[in-house]
Amino acid sequence: MEFFQSHADLLILGFFVFLAGVVDSMAGGGGLITLPAYIQYGLPLNRLLGTNKLSSSLGTAVAALKFLRELDFRKEFLFILVFLAALGSFLGAKTVSLVPPQMLRYLLIITLPPLAFFIISRHRFALSDYSENLGEAALLTRGGMIAAAIGFYDGMLGPGTGTFLAVALTRFCGYDLLKATALSKLLNLTSNISALITFLILGSVDMKLGLEMGVIGMAGNYLGAHIALKKGGWIIRPLLFITTSALLIKIAYGMLN
Repeated sequence: MEFFQSHADLLILGFFVFLAGVVDSMAGGGGLITLPAYIQYGLPLNRLLGTNKLSSSLGTAVAALKFLRELDFRKEFLFILVFLAALGSFLGAKTVSLVPPQMLRYLLIITLPPLAFFIISRHRFALSDYSENLGEAALLTRGGMIAAAIGFYDGMLGPGTGTFLAVALTRFCGYDLLKATALSKLLNLTSNISALITFLILGSVDMKLGLEMGVIGMAGNYLGAHIALKKGGWIIRPLLFITTSALLIKIAYGMLN
């Protein structure tokens, strides 16, 4: 971790990763915090996405296990969606590996602000479950398309993946908040692991930093999932907006200077 200027930088990064874990497990969008934080505190761009995937995969695993008891889906249904999410994520990670590292900074500057606005401004998830009205075939088709498409996006960039999954599953599959959140965590974990394997093969992961931040992220995800199961995740939206905006301003300022 020679790219950090001081131990204080590492501690500050750890704080943002912990905060991102809390945010991501409750409402999605943790990548909106971690990616700018990794850039701001010195992680080389060619290891940015891979290292973030390692730390976020560990954290998402904790949240997924915490929510797992709330899942009520057929195993065959889950298997197909998990496979499609993994395939989409693999293809996304392969695609982004062809992008010059410096372009990632500009891509994030363009992508993150509208994602942050979307997460802040979106309506509440459905409170009732209407998925049974669609039938198994329709649910599998819609769920599979969602898993593959958002999995591809997760492999390429990732910020807001859990949120996109939950919103899409409620909007197009009729799931209520609890089912959509539980399923989105499982699919998000799948796409994270698939992309991580690809980045590991490409040598685009800082293992030491990723594992250290992953442990911190696990603690944040555990706390956030516990709060979400008790009280819901909407209380963190203003915090997400403020934190993301501040980090993006810092990155933009650094680019101009």
